[in-house]
Amino acid sequence: QVQVVESGGGLVQVGGSLRLSCVASGRTFRNYAVGWFRQAPGNEREFVAAINWSGAITNYADSVKGRFIISREDAENTVFLQMNDLKPEDTADYYCAVSRYGTGSLTSQDFGDGGWGQGTQVTVSS
Repeated sequence: QVQVVESGGGLVQVGGSLRLSCVASGRTFRNYAVGWFRQAPGNEREFVAAINWSGAITNYADSVKGRFIISREDAENTVFLQMNDLKPEDTADYYCAVSRYGTGSLTSQDFGDGGWGQGTQVTVSS
């Protein structure tokens, strides 16, 4: 089981940017897809973005398309989420998770079996 640690969250103004990091520990996630999810207070956890094992295929929620970019650097055992043009509705705790598959569907159904990290908080102020 791959453990993950998220970081990079913080307080940012509307229109600003943040880059989140998801680092694997214990084992590499080199051969697996990795996804980002978020959960705002009072809401269910929702899918944000996912990237397949090679980095060649990505998938994004409609709400973040064109603003967020997911990427991976396997040499550093890290997956990034570059968040641009942030909006108040992006405020949430952000989590990453490792898929059961190298590619799979890159949707929420592929994630969660391996557990979740502690998350990193993103707050966008207007």
